[in-house]
Amino acid sequence: MAPGARLAVVTGAGSGIGRAAALRLARDGFTVVATDVRLESAQATADAAGPPAHALALDVRDEAAWERAFTALPPLPLAVLVNAAGITGFGAVPGGQDPESLTLETLRAVLGVNLEGVVLGCRHAIRAMRDAGGGGEGGSIVNVASRAGTLGVPGAVAYAASKAAVISVSRSVAVHCAGAGYPVRCNTVVPGAIDTPMWSAVLGDGPDRAERAARVAADVPLGRMGTAEEVAEAIAWLASEASSYVTGTELVLDGGLAAATPTAPRTK
Repeated sequence: MAPGARLAVVTGAGSGIGRAAALRLARDGFTVVATDVRLESAQATADAAGPPAHALALDVRDEAAWERAFTALPPLPLAVLVNAAGITGFGAVPGGQDPESLTLETLRAVLGVNLEGVVLGCRHAIRAMRDAGGGGEGGSIVNVASRAGTLGVPGAVAYAASKAAVISVSRSVAVHCAGAGYPVRCNTVVPGAIDTPMWSAVLGDGPDRAERAARVAADVPLGRMGTAEEVAEAIAWLASEASSYVTGTELVLDGGLAAATPTAPRTK
């Protein structure tokens, strides 16, 4: 198929993993639509991707916004949706995220972006892909979860819960589409410690950032934090026909953390 003849929509494309995924898919020949709640950030990514990339403002929590966005898409078959928009909830909403101090305001804010945004994106992508068939080659939905969704994280209850739900939703979408005979696959990438702006809440922006990052890297068997570009490579593979027999699964990118021997539980 000619370059640019198939469409890839990426949410949260203004920064981090979403931006890296948009740029990577553009290099693979997709016409990329970079979306973000901040239009100027999405436009910067589209500009970096080069023509025929487009930018759209999209608040993933808003179903009407999804409908407007899909109406505004270029008239091409939708081949890929990457649900990369996400927030940690730290800083944006007051209060902590441990089980005792977590507020409904924080919980709903985090779930609104990280879970509801994914559910809405999957719904609209399924409708588009089931009819157009991804341009004859099938469609691929790739959702971005987190290693936090596979663990108990006492200080990030809302974030961890939202990412665990993303994994579950992805599996359900995959089985639904396969059972219905739709040419739609759905998979999840599960990043660990990836050096993106989202980690600023943990690493900070001060002079001790490098030291904090080094402490995080020391726990990773590969000895370093990952990059957004490395996650984007995994997304590109799941978006491609090279993964045509892969659906309903999670691709973990954590530098070996999941395979490492767990630390013995603390005793009081």
